[in-house]
Parts: sequence; structure tokens; C-alpha cells
Amino acid sequence: MKFTQFLKTKGSIGAIFMGIFYAIAMLGIFLPGYAAIPGNVDKLPIAIVNDDAGEYGAKIADQLQENLPFKTIETDLTNKQALKDLEKNDLALVVHIPKTFSADIQKGQTSSSIDFTINEAGATTVSSTMKSVVTEINNQLSQQFSEQTAQGVLMNFNVPEKQAAELAKQIETAYVGNVVTINKIPDGMHNNMLPMFLTMAGYTGAMIGAMQLVGAFREGRGKASKTRLFLYVQLTALLIAAVSSLAATGIAYLINEPSGNLFFHIVGHQILNYMVCFNFTAVFVFLIGEGGMILNLPILLVQTLANGVTMTRDMMYLPYEWMSHISPMYYSVQAYFADLYGSISPSPYLWSMAAVGGVALLINMLIVAVVHKSSAADKSGTNEKIENSAKIIV
Repeated sequence: MKFTQFLKTKGSIGAIFMGIFYAIAMLGIFLPGYAAIPGNVDKLPIAIVNDDAGEYGAKIADQLQENLPFKTIETDLTNKQALKDLEKNDLALVVHIPKTFSADIQKGQTSSSIDFTINEAGATTVSSTMKSVVTEINNQLSQQFSEQTAQGVLMNFNVPEKQAAELAKQIETAYVGNVVTINKIPDGMHNNMLPMFLTMAGYTGAMIGAMQLVGAFREGRGKASKTRLFLYVQLTALLIAAVSSLAATGIAYLINEPSGNLFFHIVGHQILNYMVCFNFTAVFVFLIGEGGMILNLPILLVQTLANGVTMTRDMMYLPYEWMSHISPMYYSVQAYFADLYGSISPSPYLWSMAAVGGVALLINMLIVAVVHKSSAADKSGTNEKIENSAKIIV
């Protein structure tokens, strides 16, 4: 066989196609997706809550609204409401100016502060960006506002302006920026990425499993009815889900050491994740066979950006945001953040993921019923049912 003949074989053509396709798909999906960072940071919603009864709080709130690079700044929330929204990652940052802030500044108390609250149990870009923003705000307020306040206080005591300016520099700053981190994630990138890695482990395993089990479904045609074979596929997937979930959870406990009381939560979550991802990825395989994997690959790549680990929905470009609403990976990751590190219930995310899986299962059942032609086994099974019904009637 000549080399040119070898290149024309089915395996060579397939390898060449997949090499080019995967390169185009990966770069064509990842590069535009990550272009949203830091370009879309201004789309992150924040809240400024001013409870200060004096004039300084209002001035700072106005200054922050003018200077902060965010398009959505909520100012009509209570601190309690804002913190609840932060827990759900509906807000990226809560700036709270306390009621006694102006009075404390005028008294020169070092306890006067503004609270900047950040939620770590969410997209890594959000928490890191907010920390940088808060650092910059605190630096500016410390250098400008606090020094001017000290100078104003001294002048109120009839200290000459020139002397007041000199003394102000020697006064310990009356302003303290208080950075509050809720739902703190333990140190180590492996902890921050655990929700994504657990989800990805289930998703990729389910995607490959879908190709193999649907292949077994096709090979079994003629030996059993398509209904029975479809049931066998689902039962086998459930068995794999249980075994693989125990293995994944065990490795997570060996390396990340999460709380012991979360063990069964994680196992159950992984089983659900596998079954939902299995049916989600099996749709194209049931529909067009092994070629469905060509479609599943770019969908997987899109979800690695649309799962909320790196950026929130507010930052995503529209195609990625749309995918996040139907993506089992997004809901799984958010549920893991809530369960492992958060203080809210993961149930809404788990129910959403189950809904995606339920719709995918119904689509697969429809494909099997309509697209896949009945085999001899199906017909013999139908005839047997008719004969049994006739006997009962007689």
C-alpha cells in the first residue's frame, strides 16, 4: 500500500478531519469566549448601601457611583437585602457605609469604616476583580478623603490652615476600609476548581459512555425490542453513574478533604450529574450515530466557558449565556459552589439540572420511537401482545 492510498483510508480521513475540526472548534470557541475578560467586567452588578446619617456618606456614595466602572449599581437596597443577593451571586460586591460613619470621621475615631463584602463561592474572575477594585478604592479614600477630613477637623478648632495641613499628615488616618469575605474558599487552586472538575469528570465520562452505550443499543437491534434496549441503556448508565461517582468522590476526599457530612451529598450530586449529562449528550448520538460526537465536542467546549467558574452570566457574550441556561454543567457547578463553600441551598440548581435531564430523556425516547425503525424483535413482541390480548378476550 502506498502512502497516498493510506491517506485515503477511512481512519486517516477521520483523523485528519478531527485534527482540523478540533483545532478550529477549540480556538474558535475559547478565544472569543475569554475575550469577555476583562472587557465585560463593567457588566457586573454591585450595590452601594448608604446608611450614614451625615454628609460624608452621601458624598462618598456619589463619588463611587461616578467613578466605579460598573453599569449596574443598585442604591435602593437595604444592607440585608444586598447581602442576600450577594449570597446568590446576583451581586458581585456590596459597599456598605454605616450609620455612624460621618460622626466617627468627625470624632477622628479609627473605628470608622466602610464595609466591602465579596462572595468567594462563585466565579474566580469576579472575586479577584472585586478585590482589586476594593484595594484601589481604599487607597484613594485613604490618601484623599481621610487627609482632607483630618484637615477640616483641625480647622474647626481654629488651627491656622497652613499648620492644619502639616498636622493632618501626621494624624493617623481616620478611615479604615473593611474588606469582608463571605463563603471563603480554602487556599489552593484545587479547591476553587473542585466544582468544575467534579462536573467535568461526570460530563466527559457520560459523553463517552453515551457513544458506547448507544452503539450497544444499535448492535442489539433484532435481539430485543428497542424499548427494552433503551431501558437497558438507561440502567447501565445508572450503574456506571453510581460506581464512577463513588470513585470521583473518594478522590476528592483524598485530595481536597471536604466536610465529612457532605459525602452523600456529593455522591448523589455526581450520580444526578452523570445521568443528566448522559442523556444530554446522547441526543445527537441517538439521532445521527457516532457522528453525534462531532457535535458534542464543541458543545462541551462552550460549556467549559458557560459553566460559571471563570465568569458570571453577566459577563458572558450572548451565545455562552444562552448555553448556560440549558447547560447541565452550569447548574452542576453552581450547586457544588453552594454545597461545598456557600451558605445557600443547592436545591434550585439541582432541580434545574434535573429538568434539563428530564427534557433530554424525553427527546431521546421520542427519537427512539420515531427515528429508529422497528426490528423483527419489536414486531414479534407486538404480535405476542396481540395474541395474548386475544386469548384473554376469548
